[in-house]
Amino acid sequence: MGEAGQSREGESITPLLGGGTENKVAAPPKQFNSLPAPNENASYINQATSYLGSYFSHSSVEYGGKDSCKSLSHPHELLRSTSGGDGDSPVSVCVSPGARCSTSSESPTSAANSPSAESTETPSQASNAIVTSNWLGLSGTSMFQGLIDRALRTVRGSADDIGWLQHDPEMPPAEDGTDRHGVHRLPNTVLYLLVPGLFSNHGPLYFVDTKTKFSKMGLACHIAKIHSESSVEKNAREIKEYIEELCWGSNKKVLLLGHSKGGIDAAAALSLYWPDLQDKVAGLVLAQSPYGGSPIATDILREGQLGGYVNMRKIMEIMIFKVIKGDIQALEDLTYERRKQFLKNHPLPQELATVSFLTEASISPAALATFSHVAQAELPLTKLPVVMPLGAAMAACAQLLQVRYGEKSDGLVTCCDAEVPGSVVVRPKRKLDHAWMVYSSLNEAPLEADAAQVCEALLTLLVQVEEEKQRQLD
Repeated sequence: MGEAGQSREGESITPLLGGGTENKVAAPPKQFNSLPAPNENASYINQATSYLGSYFSHSSVEYGGKDSCKSLSHPHELLRSTSGGDGDSPVSVCVSPGARCSTSSESPTSAANSPSAESTETPSQASNAIVTSNWLGLSGTSMFQGLIDRALRTVRGSADDIGWLQHDPEMPPAEDGTDRHGVHRLPNTVLYLLVPGLFSNHGPLYFVDTKTKFSKMGLACHIAKIHSESSVEKNAREIKEYIEELCWGSNKKVLLLGHSKGGIDAAAALSLYWPDLQDKVAGLVLAQSPYGGSPIATDILREGQLGGYVNMRKIMEIMIFKVIKGDIQALEDLTYERRKQFLKNHPLPQELATVSFLTEASISPAALATFSHVAQAELPLTKLPVVMPLGAAMAACAQLLQVRYGEKSDGLVTCCDAEVPGSVVVRPKRKLDHAWMVYSSLNEAPLEADAAQVCEALLTLLVQVEEEKQRQLD
């Protein structure tokens, strides 16, 4: 057998990255000029994978011949490696249990001058060397395939999960209640419980303005004092106890309004403890809540993607546990996988009156400069607002979700994931981001309703839905 890489009569040598004898390099797959959809991204990576796979398949070399390795019975008995830097042809070694045969770039003369080369190496040593080299080759291939898998998983992201509630045939349809109009007059015969969302313990103004305005209207309004950075089930138990405490010694029922994760916590309390709460709760409003799951939380915590190399989960654990004294499970409970599992086992009671409120954030250049009033500094002679660019952050996140997944969102929650099955859904035309519900914006239009007025309108609608439910049950 002649040296590998030299042409024989009637045969042509095919270069690794092209065809013909002019050493032309085949053009790689065409790069996309604009950001494609997730399906196009996956298709592009599949093409790149096929291209690179063909490269590695072309780099293999024919070994010996039929007679030289007849006893090859296992895949790991063949070792292929590329040539060294001196331009020699590739080397392939074939090992059988009873004999050893090899093809190398050494000249026949040098092989003849070392007749004892094979006798100085025992079969065990040869086998160990080949297995080690073969393991290195398989390890490289495995790493390459693992990288491709991570890239595909990263590109797809949450594209297959967003909006799963609307595609589940077992989920009841929602009713559009956006155009319902009526007098915003809340009854004082019920109690109002506001449940804040994630990181509410670090926002001193969370729901404070709404509670103040409700109290001025003569309504008994409370803010649930829960550790919002705890798990959903832990907060559900605390909300259940909070409701029982409010109703103790009173004949009044409770209307709940939960924002963001607070809506998830409140819904979980009713799902898990409905037999204990059905005579104490009149209805639930979920405002901008990721009822189906959050693509932000899912993409951050998803395992096996390119971001896994920097251990994003560990970073989030440090931020939540060490910095804000929370539980990473609070974020995990908002992923699609956890939400699917929880809703399958603990759906909302069908007889419960439910309203869901979802919004779309503005992604205009002006929104990217929006500041929100998140706290208030008490000074001896005046009060100064403490502001943060929350509006700008929400606009940037909304733009990211729009570009990557083609989904409208409030910056953190997509509109389709905030739509609770079986609920009356309110979809305002006004652009409102996720933080607006609890933090006032510094450039609010004076003629537009503020967060307290929106909460009043949602709870008024909930009272109407609850009355309709009662008539249907009677």
